[in-house]
Amino acid sequence: MVNQLRTIHIGLGHMGAEIARLVHRRGDMEIVGAVDVAPDKVGADLGEVIGLDHPLGIPVAGSIEDVLAERKADIAVQATGSHLPRVYPQLVKLIEGGLNVISTCEELAYPAWQHPELSEELDRLASAHGVTVLGTGVNPGFVMDRLPIALTGACQEVRSVRVTRVVDAARRRLPLQQKAGAGLTVAEFQARVKAKAIQHVGLPESVALIAKALGWSLDEVQETIEPVIADRPLASEFIRVEPGQVAGLHQLARGLVGGREAITLDLWMVLRAHNPRDEVHIEAIPPIHMVIPGGTHGDRATVGVVVNSIAQVVAASPGLKTVLDLPVTAGWGV
Repeated sequence: MVNQLRTIHIGLGHMGAEIARLVHRRGDMEIVGAVDVAPDKVGADLGEVIGLDHPLGIPVAGSIEDVLAERKADIAVQATGSHLPRVYPQLVKLIEGGLNVISTCEELAYPAWQHPELSEELDRLASAHGVTVLGTGVNPGFVMDRLPIALTGACQEVRSVRVTRVVDAARRRLPLQQKAGAGLTVAEFQARVKAKAIQHVGLPESVALIAKALGWSLDEVQETIEPVIADRPLASEFIRVEPGQVAGLHQLARGLVGGREAITLDLWMVLRAHNPRDEVHIEAIPPIHMVIPGGTHGDRATVGVVVNSIAQVVAASPGLKTVLDLPVTAGWGV
């Protein structure tokens, strides 16, 4: 019989629910608790909340304290936010409650880059309580960092890494289309970029992960976000874009090493984008060029990466980790 890992799920929005559904299908895992602050979810059966056709007999708690008082688990799966300062108090409660943590928080993928003090404190707390903490997903966590890093393993010398990710936002959820600015005027787009309401979080973290893996010392990371303007009418299930309006965003992160551009992460999230794909160019001996036609589905792959990493996090030594600290993740065969 498989020894099941017990999970508690913090945050039951779209991604949190998708993760919980996959954990429920896995024979090596058992959900024992869940937390969400939405009034319509607190007290409801988890099976109903995540869209199953049967109850699980697990009422959704309204706070981390409530679920920790009632449930014993091996790991908490957190899916509540992209920015580390926002989710940090939750992480502290989970760590002090003796739980390993895996999180979809993008800034937690390499927290030392933007939040070195919080990173050090999380590592100290996790080590003191004998638990492991990891932030991961598809981007950051796989497509624009771990995948190119793995490909460099076949190279003798690496001079530069360039990753291009083109996402057809029309095939994704409304929140992603809104995050890309689809349907806005250029002025509205620029105002929301300035307010940090439009951006993909995590590109600098991916640059830093690549640099660390290759032994490069970064001079700086430069990041730009520009609107992609529609030249024809475009539409998704949720949004219609007229010519002259914003169809999506083009976000670029450049990692400078010794005054040269050594790492380039080129992200496009655009309604009806041409030639969606994930593409990696490695200038090296030998050079490597890899393309995933159509690209890697962000939501489904994030769920896969998170759930497939749970056992590794539980087995890892205590402390704050990045994907560089863990073995390559494998999927669950069926």
